[in-house]
Amino acid sequence: MKKIGFLNFGHWTDSPQSAVRSASDALLQSIDLAVAAEELGADGAYFRVHHFARQLASPFPLLAAVGARTSRIEIGTGVIDMRYENPLYMAEDAGAADLISGGRLQLGISRGSPEQVVDGWRYFGYQPAEGEDQADMARRHTEVFLEVLEGKGFAEPSPRPMFPNPPGLLRPEPHSPGLRDRIWWGAASDATARWTAEKGMHLMSSTLKADESGEPFHVQQRKQIEVFREAWRQAGHEREPRVSVSRSIMPITTDLDRMYFGHEGRSSDQFGQIEANLRAVFGKTYAAEPDVLVRELADDEAVAAADTLLLTVPNQLGVDYNAHLLETVLTQVAPDLGWR
Repeated sequence: MKKIGFLNFGHWTDSPQSAVRSASDALLQSIDLAVAAEELGADGAYFRVHHFARQLASPFPLLAAVGARTSRIEIGTGVIDMRYENPLYMAEDAGAADLISGGRLQLGISRGSPEQVVDGWRYFGYQPAEGEDQADMARRHTEVFLEVLEGKGFAEPSPRPMFPNPPGLLRPEPHSPGLRDRIWWGAASDATARWTAEKGMHLMSSTLKADESGEPFHVQQRKQIEVFREAWRQAGHEREPRVSVSRSIMPITTDLDRMYFGHEGRSSDQFGQIEANLRAVFGKTYAAEPDVLVRELADDEAVAAADTLLLTVPNQLGVDYNAHLLETVLTQVAPDLGWR
């Protein structure tokens, strides 16, 4: 394991039990947590994207703000739903955020997850082309996005421009060199992991995966990582592939930790149907004293196989508490698992 970051879903609710009562709270606390994580020595700050939900949605203003407030930490998404995206406008936004951060963006994209509304992408003005389904549409948007990030001009310049143009065909600006090599795809299945490698994107594998064998979650995920790396090798990419896995890891060192998460120590993998044609396996929550977590995580085959571990954080407990969780993992768990 080379890198550890956090993954924040950015939930908010107007409840006395929540430290995050509004969208403003969710955004500002996300920035503060990224700053705190960098100070603690973490490697990454990643944010989930959900539409039509009281969660983080439009990622690029947040990524740019985090980039302006930090100097070292990787900044990313896990993941942006490409069914909703205009790939050219997205390339402009991503380029701007990456330049503001000094080239630290690690952009996770995907087909997306089950939604809060029916076919929400239609409200954004998108629909599958004839013969496509929504997954095909997401991949089509992705193909365009990846091509635009290459930085080659394709638009015919006006003969009467408002401002002088550089020679040749034009591209969306700003362009950030190198960003194309820092795009990740969130894959649920082994087949999608193979496609991800063929397209030269890094692999994000979350706390759930398509159940393809009935084996424990971490075993299926480790096998998915192997499929990805072999496909990357066969594709002949010169860059090194990266793989991240997400885990819910709650170290218990205080009475407050025990009150919040002590019951999660009995957690186990769960199998269930999340879409009509998708049976999934959900990974368990790890909740225990640090020495116990070290032993349990040492047996997690996917954590051992990945180079990046993303810790899902309970953001509604506030910045200070989540910084406490991160610090405990970084100081009392991760070093015994080979981090640094």
